[in-house]
Order: sequence, then C-alpha cells, then structure tokens
Amino acid sequence: MKIKLSRRAKIGLTIFLVVYLAIGIPNAIILSKQSMSEAFKNVANRWIVQLPFGQSAFLRINPLTLIMTWMIMIFLAWFAFSLRKPKLIPDRKQAAVEALFEYIYDMVETAIPDQRFIRPTFYVACTIFIFVAFSNILGGAIPGITVEANSQGQVIKVVLFSDTWFSPTADINTNATLAVMVFFISQIFGIKAKGIKGWLKSWFEPLPFMFPMNVIGELSKPISHSLRLFGNIAGGALLTYLLSYMVKYLFMPIVFWGFFGLFVGLIQALVFTVLAIAYIASAIS
Repeated sequence: MKIKLSRRAKIGLTIFLVVYLAIGIPNAIILSKQSMSEAFKNVANRWIVQLPFGQSAFLRINPLTLIMTWMIMIFLAWFAFSLRKPKLIPDRKQAAVEALFEYIYDMVETAIPDQRFIRPTFYVACTIFIFVAFSNILGGAIPGITVEANSQGQVIKVVLFSDTWFSPTADINTNATLAVMVFFISQIFGIKAKGIKGWLKSWFEPLPFMFPMNVIGELSKPISHSLRLFGNIAGGALLTYLLSYMVKYLFMPIVFWGFFGLFVGLIQALVFTVLAIAYIASAIS
C-alpha cells in the first residue's frame, strides 16, 4: 500500500524535517554533555508567583497556567467565530465539528433521564471536552516553549522547542476548578429536577444513617475527577521528557508526543467528559 502525498504536503513535511533537524542536532550535542541529574534538576519545580496580598497558598499563581489558558480560550473563540455561518455543504472543518457535536449529544441524550437538562448538559460537556482535549494535545504533542524555575519559583531559563507547550491540565488547579464546576452544576440541576425537598431527601437515601457516606461520596467525586486527569497528563509529560532525554530529542520524541498528546490526551479528555455527564445524570435521577 503506497501513501500518496500532495505537493503541498511534501513541501510542509520537508520544511518540518529541516526545522526539526536544525533544532534537534544542537539539542543532541548540548544534552550529550549534560548528566541526567543536571538535565532534571528543575523538572519538578513550577514557576510560582506570590501575589502581594499575603503569604497564603491561595494567593499564589502559576503564570504559565494563566497564559496558556487564555491563549487556548482566545484560539477557541476565534475558531468558533470562523464557524458562525455554517455552510449548506460543509467543508472538512465544519463536518469534523458537527460529527464531534453529534457524538457528544448522543452520549448526553442517552445518559440524561430528564429532557429539560439534555441541552444544558450538552453545552457543559462540549465546552469541557474541547478545552481539555486542546490543552492535552497542546501540552503533549506540539513542541513549544517551556519555563524552567528553581525551588523558589524563580525563572532560570526559557527553553524553546525542546519540550512541549505547558498544558493547563498539567496544573491540578485547572482540573480542580473544572471538577468543582461540574460538582456545583450537577447539584444545581439536581435541585431543579427534584425540588429542594427531593434533593435534601436524596442525601438520606436509601436509609437515614447513610447520610455521612453520601456526603463523603459526593465530595470525593471532584477530588477523583481532577486527580485522574492531572496524574495522566502531568505523568505523561514527565515520561515524555525522560524518554526524550534518553534519545537526545532526535526523532523519537515525535512518537512520544504523538502518543501522549494525541492518543492519551484525547482519551483522557473523553473520560473526563463522560464522568462529568455521569455525575450530572446521577444528580438528576
């Protein structure tokens, strides 16, 4: 079976290989002179900035998380704006978006028992999936810019194209925010579906003494929801960095980035979205 490439694809592939070699060969030469301890000494240190309002842990921010989150939101807003006038005969971009929406809508329609909440849940699920999927791909499959910091959070250096872009989902704060958002949405939908009395009664079912267990079960949902995504994305990034160091960033990182960014990234985005739909459906039913 022969793979036929268009002239445009051949030119693009040639340019990519030239740029990749131009960056990869110097990296290989530089990294060959570094020990593993030297290359990994700042891996676990994040770029943290303490806000001038106090020393609390809640007054610290990760600038890369904010920068990349806003970049993703701006890009997705631009992409949505470009599709504001759908074509009668869809092109590839519109067809792909419509196929994605149809797939998620079918999942929501199957899971949500109350017709009133299908469309709102669909909006929530689509938003979560698109944001998480794009974050995972950006942070696991596309070479970009990373910032190395020391243990005090001070920037040591900015690294170009030796690692992937920083993924917002590699920060537990982003995942926790999304998980808590899903938790509150599910509880609000539960109140609307059952009424205040029915919602309060559900905390004491099937027997009144199960109330503490029900509270623990509900509170554990956002914790497990966020930690699952964080562990897979952050762990995948570290593993990619380790394997890339072992081959000095020549060719093999493309395979690593493709696997952890495209395959694992999309799977984790889907899992996170499916769990969000399941939690909302559980609160409504």
